[in-house]
Amino acid sequence: MLKNKRVFVSGGAGVIGQALVERLHQQGAILMVGDLKPRPSHWPGIIRYWQGDLNFISKDELEDFAPEYFFHLAATFERSVETWEFWAENDHHNVRLSHHLMTCLKDRPSLTKVIFASSYLIYDPEQYQFPDPAQTAYRLQESDVIYPRNLCGVAKLLHEIELRFLQGFDATGFDTVSARIFRVYGKNSKDVISRWIRSLLQGKELQVYNKEGMFDYIYAEDVAEGLIRLAESKATGVVNLGNDRARRVEEVLEVLRKHFPDMKTIEGTMDIPYEASQANMEYFKSLTGWTPTRQLENAIPEMIEFEKRKMVQTDESLPSRHILVTSISKKVPLLQAVRHASKKRGGSVQIFGADLNEDCIGRHFVDGFWSMPRIEELSIDHLVEYCKQNRIGQIIPTRDGELPFFACHKQELLEQGIHVMISEVEAIQSCLDKLAFYERLQSCYPIIPTSREIKDMGEEAFVVKERFGAGSLSIGLNLTREQALEHAQGLSEPIFQPYIKGEEYSVDLYVDQKRKTKGVVVRKRKLVVQGESQITVTCRHPELEELCSSLVEGLQLYGHIVMQVMIDAEGKPHIIEINPRFGGASTLSLAVGLDSFTWFLLEANGQSLDDYPFLRQEGEKKMVRYAHDLLMNVKGD
Repeated sequence: MLKNKRVFVSGGAGVIGQALVERLHQQGAILMVGDLKPRPSHWPGIIRYWQGDLNFISKDELEDFAPEYFFHLAATFERSVETWEFWAENDHHNVRLSHHLMTCLKDRPSLTKVIFASSYLIYDPEQYQFPDPAQTAYRLQESDVIYPRNLCGVAKLLHEIELRFLQGFDATGFDTVSARIFRVYGKNSKDVISRWIRSLLQGKELQVYNKEGMFDYIYAEDVAEGLIRLAESKATGVVNLGNDRARRVEEVLEVLRKHFPDMKTIEGTMDIPYEASQANMEYFKSLTGWTPTRQLENAIPEMIEFEKRKMVQTDESLPSRHILVTSISKKVPLLQAVRHASKKRGGSVQIFGADLNEDCIGRHFVDGFWSMPRIEELSIDHLVEYCKQNRIGQIIPTRDGELPFFACHKQELLEQGIHVMISEVEAIQSCLDKLAFYERLQSCYPIIPTSREIKDMGEEAFVVKERFGAGSLSIGLNLTREQALEHAQGLSEPIFQPYIKGEEYSVDLYVDQKRKTKGVVVRKRKLVVQGESQITVTCRHPELEELCSSLVEGLQLYGHIVMQVMIDAEGKPHIIEINPRFGGASTLSLAVGLDSFTWFLLEANGQSLDDYPFLRQEGEKKMVRYAHDLLMNVKGD
């Protein structure tokens, strides 16, 4: 039934998710999977994968996939006793995530059904928890009293109610079903059975609590099958999903002992009640005609073999993850954009900032600050040592003067596991040397004429600037021949260009590791102060986008690139320069879909960008740059 259906699975790399995705793939579903974890290496490339915190997936990204079915598995939990830290974790990864995903999808006309992985933790524990061991388990049914026993249960109930709310409107074009899943165990899981198997394989003793407790254990493979059966049925509302067979903890130990005869256990005490829960699966069976088939006796051997295979695999250490942004100065919007991208990818990534000035504004917006030596005095060994000490795996240079250094040492840093958003040396040199840039490319592209000698030029008005580095520094605009010559006296290596009247544009691009343009955004520069746009507006210009893409690909540039282009009164473009780094106003392009920092972080962690399309926002945006105050708490004076 799900063959050729477009299916989105959140939390698809988890224990239930992997089993579900593999079944759906076998059925011929068209899949998009989202998860914090890296893409499982054995999955075929046809499965579209979105790695990161799904709180940051956009409505445009989901609309681009246009799912017909949504299996919502992504969640976090702490099974027995929730810790203090779980307060924030539950809010972010349970409450907010569920609401965000349905906010993105609820108006999607393609959506047919939502299958939510809820939990039996919603039921009132007074029905199935006791001060002493119970003789029989309480068989919970969908109509039983609810009173969530912890925060995770509260979050699950809230989303059940949200789904019920959405389905209550005639305009809603999709059905929803919430599967209240019981005690799941499976391969590559954190459940107690998996933990015990790993301990036994390592020759460790097992710590056991309340061995008389009774739980309805359901194998992850059966959960996956059950969720698919619910999707294919007409089921709506709340449905239990368990084995309908309660097993004591000591029964689990007996099964394990058959495979580990020398197993040793230590019985501990814990001030928690004895559980005796079991799913009543009669309603589920009436809807689907199916009930789970796997039991502890035939599932545990599979899990043991799986864990044995994992033990012989090469243990690769986790890669460095933190990010270093150099020459941060007062580039606060850039730092905030990098932080947003790191949060989007998930995990506890820290942002380090470096600058020559210890009192720079940017240091107040990073997690760690490095008083970086002058680039001329910085050795590659010193840089590598700092990165290793702080687990830095990605570097984002931001100043023209440091680009040659990072380009020269790009490969050496890569060999140390440190990825730099920088082009190759030759490409960097071509961009920073404006005269060489013109001489190399003027025969193929409309590069603005550039010369060291003003006598070679017949124009009446001129632009004078430094040959190397940022073109906005010490620039002279709309000067007469005499004024231009006078202005040139104050420059180190002056070059002359004709002054062209017209509209000035910035073009932001991201070029991926294959040296192909991933995305491009054109901006009109409405107000320019000291070479940087203070007011800028995005716009569409297909011819200019194509021209710039061709040029950056021809130069074999990489990462975020900014081009400056003047379009004259006749509509002809004149390429002024290329800055092979993130620009001062480039955050506007991020806002309309050019996800440069996210793409860089993905590529730095070995991910292909094929699953992350460039989705240009339909409308346009204007950015006005202004000063903003940061208020901070301080101690003492």
